[in-house]
Amino acid sequence: MDIVLLVKAAIMGVVEGLTEFLPISSTGHLILAGSLLGFDDAKAKVFDIAIQTGAIFAVILVYWQKIRATLVALPSQQRAQRFALNVFIGFLPAVVLGLLAGKAIKAHLFTPVVVASTFILGGFIILWAERRPPSATRIQEVDDMTPLDALKVGLAQCLAMVPGTSRSGATIIGGMLLGLSRKAATDYSFFLAIPTLIGAGVYSLYKERALLQASDLPLFAVGLFFSFVSAWLCVRWLLRYISTHSFVPFAYYRIVFGVVVLVTAWTGWVQWAD
Repeated sequence: MDIVLLVKAAIMGVVEGLTEFLPISSTGHLILAGSLLGFDDAKAKVFDIAIQTGAIFAVILVYWQKIRATLVALPSQQRAQRFALNVFIGFLPAVVLGLLAGKAIKAHLFTPVVVASTFILGGFIILWAERRPPSATRIQEVDDMTPLDALKVGLAQCLAMVPGTSRSGATIIGGMLLGLSRKAATDYSFFLAIPTLIGAGVYSLYKERALLQASDLPLFAVGLFFSFVSAWLCVRWLLRYISTHSFVPFAYYRIVFGVVVLVTAWTGWVQWAD
């Protein structure tokens, strides 16, 4: 296996892990990083989706006590049953839209300019959400959500199919605009990521299996490992961060980063590959 290719896989894994659960778009960063590294062919696109599974294992590890307690209580406790139902309801809209429009979205919207534009737009939406009055919050904990709340956040998650929007950004900020506290919205975003990203990874690997060979295993293993480690560190940090901070710095990061990409693309300073 080419050492340079493995280094690129490690870099992409770190990018995925650090950006998957922050409201700054992992897909957008992977598209831009892949463009700069020359790691953007058809196999690389499958790789980008597959290594999300490594990041999800990090979430499962961090939230293992809650997940285990829910599974144990599922046959007998209504609270656990409602929580599991809410995760399932929130997961469904992305499945339906992904099957109906996923191919068209990937064909036309996975470009650096689209990513940069949605980075900027998403930044302004975060600023708007963070300026809500505290009285707008009606749900403090994820267990207090109703199935209708879950459906609404699930529909918000569908916005993330446009690259650069951010799945975590759409669910966290969407949840906050719908009345969830910052903590409840963040927790639900993490739980919703488990079926969503595992499903996307398995589906992508199966659909594009003709592109893959046994010799690709080290490449994917390196990406998964670095995605897992960096995501574990990021999730633990984020849960501490949101207890005392807002998402405003991420909004400004999105706006500045998006402007830099657009300027470098228009001036020709960086040749972003579509």
